[in-house]
Amino acid sequence: MADDALNKLIKRKKVGEILIERGLITKEQLVQALETQKNTRPRQLLGEIIVQMGLCTADQIVEALAAAHGIPYARLEPALVDVKVAKILPRRFMLKHHVLPLFFVDGVLTVALSEPTNLYLVEEINAFVEGSVQVVASSVSDIEHLLQTHLPDESSIALEDLIEDQASASIDVVERGKQELVNLEEVASESPVIKMVNYMIYSAVRERASDIHIEPDDRQLRVRYRIDGQLVERLHPPFHMHPALVSRIKIMSSLDISERRLPQDGSIHVLMESRPVDLRISILPTHFGEKVVIRIIDNSTVLKRLDELGMDAETIQRFQLEIGRPHGLLLVTGPTGSGKSTTLYSVLAALERPEVNICTVEDPVEFNLRGINQFQVHDKIDLTFATILRSLLRQDPDIIMVGEMRDHETAVIAVQASLTGHMVFSTLHTNDAPGAITRMYNLGVEPYLVGASLTGVLAQRLVRRICKFCATEIPVSESTLHKLQNSRYQDLRTTYVGRGCKRCNNSGYLGRVGIYEFLLPDDEMRDMITSGSSLDLLRQQAAKLGMKPLFEDGINKVRQGMTTIEEVLRVTLEV
Repeated sequence: MADDALNKLIKRKKVGEILIERGLITKEQLVQALETQKNTRPRQLLGEIIVQMGLCTADQIVEALAAAHGIPYARLEPALVDVKVAKILPRRFMLKHHVLPLFFVDGVLTVALSEPTNLYLVEEINAFVEGSVQVVASSVSDIEHLLQTHLPDESSIALEDLIEDQASASIDVVERGKQELVNLEEVASESPVIKMVNYMIYSAVRERASDIHIEPDDRQLRVRYRIDGQLVERLHPPFHMHPALVSRIKIMSSLDISERRLPQDGSIHVLMESRPVDLRISILPTHFGEKVVIRIIDNSTVLKRLDELGMDAETIQRFQLEIGRPHGLLLVTGPTGSGKSTTLYSVLAALERPEVNICTVEDPVEFNLRGINQFQVHDKIDLTFATILRSLLRQDPDIIMVGEMRDHETAVIAVQASLTGHMVFSTLHTNDAPGAITRMYNLGVEPYLVGASLTGVLAQRLVRRICKFCATEIPVSESTLHKLQNSRYQDLRTTYVGRGCKRCNNSGYLGRVGIYEFLLPDDEMRDMITSGSSLDLLRQQAAKLGMKPLFEDGINKVRQGMTTIEEVLRVTLEV
């Protein structure tokens, strides 16, 4: 019966037939997608549904669509686009219909479309140009990326104008005194290079990026933003602009513009629409020139309340109880970029009150907390974590936050402080909560000291949050259920995905949320820690204590429509 229905439907849906022939989907999956399509209002495209089911990528759908209608398929690269030809159509028209003119040869305009079978759209394009139109199929993401590269937002500067200005202008790098604040709006028109740097910072902050990567390659320069934890290409300035761009960033951050052989680190304070934003600069020489990474710390988004981090009600209740203890050691663990600093800042903000002396030792100080004493590490003058901690204990602190335990000396002093009447918070880089205990062993802390001081370990990851403006419910495919492997999750029949919209840059995700596991050792586990038990035994004991693993917390957030199964699988190690 299913085959009869399938034969009728496939005759009308040749794209599905091609996807089956290429081994990308099965017949049963196609039937499931077509049934889902029937129930969508307004009627959703079959390709979109197949992508949302996690069966194919958007590129594979467009490629199959092109093959079904005998239209060439092209993976777009910047080199394919003639900048002057790209302006031949109205900007709003191109953005609305995902159209990109590529080149004009012998009276024929070649245009990339995401919907190459839309004959009405082709007729509209013909009305704008003299001559004929040749259509090639390309993915929405490729077209939008190159539109952003060659035709940025009208409220921002145009990349082509910068390129033309830079080609004819000589760039004089002038030594400038250190400024307390650099207002981007005031200097926006000073020079092409300054405009380019300002545009990169402005657009990255506007898109909620956490980092800007300026990367030279063999005669090519690319600029990427890290948005919601993922790197996305945004600009391809001319390669000859690279030295001037790096020099401008060095001037803004008071670095040595003549030093190009050694790494340099600096910082910039800027104003974005009247609000302060801190930038951390890291410059590292590569074979093709200096690579620049700019970490963006937006003061308006860094500090969150504990109930905004994403912990469930049970975890946050237990966590608040532990951070309120008069003494002990509480660790927050996870890889780089998992939000550990944000969690600790939220903890300190919740604990800050006039009668409590809170001190931090950080490298670097990422956010200025009102009412809290923050101390910056300076390794070049031997002002290390351990050096500051020793002096800090004579400053009568009640609560101490150590940015990271990196070495034996720092770890030992922190543990001793927790045993002498101080509440100590710190971070470690481990894969899970029990792993923090063995990491303390590796740092040379005696097991009996770890067992006596440790009050809790919070492990965390960040997953991308589904865009609430384009979220849609879909059935969970059998292939996805198979990935879950565990029978506890087989009841998960529907989930949510983001279809992609203007607010989320067609990614389907907008912002991030944390997933957590919180380990609270009992007396039996403390005895195991004191005896130096292995990581496997500690994990088994943590499970007996009812610790909810990261993956389980992630699946609970999938059930709540916060994130997707793919995101949870991406950031967790095991099911």
